[in-house]
Amino acid sequence: MKKQITFILALTITIFSFGQKMKVQKGGDFSFLKGQKEINVEFVYDNMTIYNDNKTNEEYMKERSAKLEEKSRGVGKAWEKKWIASRELVYAPKFLELVNRYLKKEKIDAFFFQDLTEAKYTLIVETVWIYPGYNVGVMKKGAKVSTILKFVETANRDKVLLEITADKAPGDSYMGSFSNEDRIGEGYAKTGKSLVGLLLKKAYK
Repeated sequence: MKKQITFILALTITIFSFGQKMKVQKGGDFSFLKGQKEINVEFVYDNMTIYNDNKTNEEYMKERSAKLEEKSRGVGKAWEKKWIASRELVYAPKFLELVNRYLKKEKIDAFFFQDLTEAKYTLIVETVWIYPGYNVGVMKKGAKVSTILKFVETANRDKVLLEITADKAPGDSYMGSFSNEDRIGEGYAKTGKSLVGLLLKKAYK
């Protein structure tokens, strides 16, 4: 039994840690974060594409909604609302939860959250690409999420102090999920966790 538990834990860790790539594209000096107790966070989805053929969000929503409507009238329209609502109900909370959880675990006195308009700095999480993945019982594939993470001055958004690309963060759990939105949410959680790992090495060491 202990060996089975160990194997399951190891597999779960592998699922969440495999494939995440983070690269500093601009800046490199993380010192501005020291002493900042609050960081404002904004999530942007304006220019994201979906799947390997880079569908626009509008194209993806139209196609998927139409397919669902063919199966049962009203289901596609309900899914459209769920797809958009997941940004605030799943993706952002997952990202912020993991960031703050690991900062607290390491006893770092910093808090990342939305609508902290008085914070000196803002982290803009710009989604650039999503692969929703799939789970049809006998076959499944996790989601992937690519983002650009920009730290800017809240009062001057053109002042980019640090820019990081987070490429293809894997999104899934050991048991898998039948919900595209849940799988994608785990990709945002992984991105948040990886960001904290980088900050602990560069900003809070």
